[in-house]
Amino acid sequence: MNTDDISFDTVADETLNRLLDAIDDKLGDLLEVDMENGMLTIEAASGGQYIVNKHAPNRQIWLSSPASGASHYNYDTAKKAWIDSRDGESLTVKLAAELSTLTATPFSLD
Repeated sequence: MNTDDISFDTVADETLNRLLDAIDDKLGDLLEVDMENGMLTIEAASGGQYIVNKHAPNRQIWLSSPASGASHYNYDTAKKAWIDSRDGESLTVKLAAELSTLTATPFSLD
């Protein structure tokens, strides 16, 4: 494993843990939030399920959303944010907006 792999793992793990803590703290009464084997799962009572996990081969974080489908995020060191490889939106902005809509609760991850 080279230094880039270690940096990716560190940043990705910190991000997933930060997301887990923030979502569970703010929306834990409305959503089931769990982390297992580096995979963050967010489930709504309505049955919708979000999965956020790191994809080491591509050094990306992947989001599977019942609202917007699949997204892949690259880490932007200048912005210190995970940015969608297609539309340039940040992971935290997209996820917070979707969870706000899902729960009808204003919510931010930034």
